[in-house]
Amino acid sequence: MKMLTTAYAAAALLSFISLAAHGAELVTSPPANQEPVGVISTTASTNLTSLENKLEAEAEANGAKSFEIISTTGQNRLHGTAVLYQ
Repeated sequence: MKMLTTAYAAAALLSFISLAAHGAELVTSPPANQEPVGVISTTASTNLTSLENKLEAEAEANGAKSFEIISTTGQNRLHGTAVLYQ
């Protein structure tokens, strides 16, 4: 019985995590069914993954369905710009 309860709890947790993971999607070209709604920019540490994560968080905070990174610059501190789509 305890194993069954643990299995239900694990399934509920995984369901919650998958629902929370639906945020802004990174795209490589403008989506055909979405309109551009703005541009964001941010600065991150020295790796592209952290820059992408910060741009994704900013896109989600602005309610975008997807975002396209249009520029990245820098060496010691990276700066990135993205277009938001709704």
